[in-house]
Amino acid sequence: MLRGRINPESHRDAEEDARDLLRRVRRIRLRTRQVVNDALAGQYHAAFKGRGMEFEEVRPYQIGDDVRSIDWNVSARLGDPHVKLFREERELTVVLAVDVSGSQAFGTADRFKRDLVAEFAATVAFSAAMNNDKIGLLSFTDEVEGFVPPRKGTNQVMRIVRDLLAIRARGSGTDIGSAIGELDRVLRQRSVVFVVSDFLDEGWERSLLAARRRHDVVPVVITDPREHELPAMGLVEFTDPETGARTVVDTRSRRIRRRFEEAAKAASERRDLALRRMRLDPLVLDTGSDFVEPLTAHFRRRERRRSR
Repeated sequence: MLRGRINPESHRDAEEDARDLLRRVRRIRLRTRQVVNDALAGQYHAAFKGRGMEFEEVRPYQIGDDVRSIDWNVSARLGDPHVKLFREERELTVVLAVDVSGSQAFGTADRFKRDLVAEFAATVAFSAAMNNDKIGLLSFTDEVEGFVPPRKGTNQVMRIVRDLLAIRARGSGTDIGSAIGELDRVLRQRSVVFVVSDFLDEGWERSLLAARRRHDVVPVVITDPREHELPAMGLVEFTDPETGARTVVDTRSRRIRRRFEEAAKAASERRDLALRRMRLDPLVLDTGSDFVEPLTAHFRRRERRRSR
């Protein structure tokens, strides 16, 4: 019979990791539920369409009713004008396609990108749960890391938050195209798909365009202030979190800082141009600022477009 000995130190580390995870889950739950209740009540519901209109009843015509809704057959049979009433078939399926690659461990402002992603995902998930919508999660790097099939309820939201906080990704790179392609294959009905990534990847356009034809796609771009502007800090060693490659840069050089900023601006413009060509409105979130205001503004833009 094989015998083994439990390492007390590793056991204590595991318990501490579990307690820390629980604290983070509770903290995000409290913050995001308050955000949903205080700032986003009704915004989510107004921003996203249901799957269609369902007949509800026929009632007598009232002043102010749209004459186009008159049911002429019923009106002729009963001798008075009657109108058909419809209600929106509300239930939606919402899926968060979340980039958990190495670059999400970057952050120079208030938090890491992955922390911002977790809070944003929890906010959307709680909004969906409050509207009785299904919510699911696909996490990815350069491979699919996990999939939580869409379901309803607060327990489903908490599972998604825990998975995002506890994940130990196998891959370190990013392949948005493959992840979206896989998601498009497993989703059997039209869904709202939030693609949450820093979009530091290439070749994702074709897959995103294909998904956009079947689903309501919302690109969510996660950024950090230091990805756009390089301060003068002397000699700095940069490490690519996805490849591990290291480079020493003299940030005192104005020429290097200018080239860095120009390259970052060009990459952002290429990304935004590709999304505009697909008629997609990206939601850009920065680790240095609160995400509630841009999220609310995004919902309002969607609501205005819906009412046209």
